[in-house]
Amino acid sequence: MTDEPPSPFRYPAFRAFFVAKLGSTLAQIMMVVVIGWQVYDIARQTMPIREAAFLLGLVGLAQFLPVFLLSLVVGVIADRVDRRVIARAAVALDLACAVALALLAASGSTLLWPLFAVAVLFGVARAFASPSLSALAPNLVPPNVLPTAIAWNSIGWQSGAVLGPVIGGLAYDLGPAVPYVVAAVLLGVALVALFRIPPVRLPASTGAKGMAAVKEGLDYVRGNRIVFGAISLDMFAVILAGATAMLPIYARDILHVGPAELGWLRAAPAVGAGLVALWLTRNPLGSRVGQKMFVNVGLFAIATMVFGFSTHLWLSIGALFVLGAADMVSVYVRSSLIQLHTPDSMRGRVSAVSLLFVSASNELGEFRAGVMAAAIGPMAATVGGGLLALIVTILWARLFPELRDADRLDVPETLKG
Repeated sequence: MTDEPPSPFRYPAFRAFFVAKLGSTLAQIMMVVVIGWQVYDIARQTMPIREAAFLLGLVGLAQFLPVFLLSLVVGVIADRVDRRVIARAAVALDLACAVALALLAASGSTLLWPLFAVAVLFGVARAFASPSLSALAPNLVPPNVLPTAIAWNSIGWQSGAVLGPVIGGLAYDLGPAVPYVVAAVLLGVALVALFRIPPVRLPASTGAKGMAAVKEGLDYVRGNRIVFGAISLDMFAVILAGATAMLPIYARDILHVGPAELGWLRAAPAVGAGLVALWLTRNPLGSRVGQKMFVNVGLFAIATMVFGFSTHLWLSIGALFVLGAADMVSVYVRSSLIQLHTPDSMRGRVSAVSLLFVSASNELGEFRAGVMAAAIGPMAATVGGGLLALIVTILWARLFPELRDADRLDVPETLKG
């Protein structure tokens, strides 16, 4: 006899979901990496490093604004409308973006505004896809399988994050349009997989409508200190310590390497995260999950500082590997706690609030990094951000004792049944 839950891949709907998540993530990250390289490379032909760094930060801001404007409303929609339909529409928009970028690259254009326009459309697609997919996932497996499914879901995302930058960098060496053509094929596969997910029961309505429903979701997050603490910790840590936006700068002007090596730098965090996620599918964290999350967020901040100081390619890759591994533990605990502590009728809205915070951390973090790099230089911006993130981690451990003292990843009694 064993208490180990069955594999989520026993459920056909989850298998289709996993393929869709992997294919869309691989394509999206591939395109984002190539867009970042193109913007910075084109800008550096006529601008000094700090001005080009500022434009790189604007790419992140362009992706964040649609999420900021749309995600909370989309969260309400995801609790009212078939979540599969929303996800399919978002992936179809990404597919259209990939085709447009391929045509633009094939034409040899060096205009920047089309790249920023596509970055905005990426943000629109993400605002619709992320809440719907996050809310859909718990409906595909039983509650006792959910933590393992979350770990595999993370593996799908991290696998895309590992392979996307590498394939994107190598494909770009073959021709500027090649990575976008590959991305279009992958998005087509993801779209087909989404059509293979069978209908799922929509949650019972809480009765709130319109902005009242949005407020209900915000109130739930604010009132649940475990959920609010986990989401806000991730937001501030990644806003301050996110190094992703600096990678084209480090590759071109500090480490003096090209787009292929940029792909390895971008993939390094995902390799570390993917290996940890794979380990977590067979080795649950057990007890004291809150403390383990805080320790790993602190390690994430320290690894960011090491990367910021590095002027050697392999040390930079190693620091990014550790950064990704530590972040995976935090993501796993945070995602599990949020999904397990949220009723199904609220998952769309809570996922939307989580997306808003996560997108703020990622895209606003890129904007913060670009602005700080323009003001004080990229190395000072990266190291200083890591130090501030470490301070925030220590502060949050004191402000949210409920999160710090969270023991196990179990479904609360109030949400069982």
